[in-house]
Amino acid sequence: MGQEIAERYQNVVAKIEAAKQRRTTVPKEAAVTLVAVTKNHDTTAMREAIAAGAADVGENRVQEAKTKFVEIGNCVTWHLIGHLQTNKVRQAVKFSDLIHSVDSLHLAEAINSEAARIDKVQDILVQVNLAKEESKSGIYKEDLFASLQAINALPNLRLRGLMCMAPNYEDVELCRPLFREMYKIFQDVQDLDLPTSNIDTLSMGMTHDYEIAVEEGANMVRVGTAIFGPRQY
Repeated sequence: MGQEIAERYQNVVAKIEAAKQRRTTVPKEAAVTLVAVTKNHDTTAMREAIAAGAADVGENRVQEAKTKFVEIGNCVTWHLIGHLQTNKVRQAVKFSDLIHSVDSLHLAEAINSEAARIDKVQDILVQVNLAKEESKSGIYKEDLFASLQAINALPNLRLRGLMCMAPNYEDVELCRPLFREMYKIFQDVQDLDLPTSNIDTLSMGMTHDYEIAVEEGANMVRVGTAIFGPRQY
């Protein structure tokens, strides 16, 4: 299993590099961070991915991440990528290096309060629901800039950029226009006057669509199944 995970991880890395070379409107040399999503996979599988080169791991559920953090520790960067409920914020802020799924000002305020309580500045991404899918969380495009201005004013948050999820289209090429638009929004956000923020991250793309996401400007992708195989429930 360890060799399989290592081979899969390196295969994803190679596909990311190949996708970068297919970019047409985005600098080919711009780096891409690969977040290995370890949801429903045990710490043995995590360690195998880390041995293969994984420096960033992503978890969907706070309790699962908290348990794994106790065992794995801070030898990797921890990404919380799943929907975060306000009643789990206290636990999440303790271990998360980057929270991807800030989908409302209310949640941002809760994270800010908890970060202030433990004297931490918490890095976050704002989740954008560009396709306006009812099944997904996120801030709509028309509300985004006002929300970012309000979040920028929260002293214990550091806004690092944006996250989105494309619809799970059977034809993955249908994701391309959405990713292209997200990259344009990301560029526009970089031009905003957000003095306490550091807008450097566009997190988009998962196992089924990460290559297209990289081609269209993602500099962070969240890949689980292509590295670890089907989830172990």
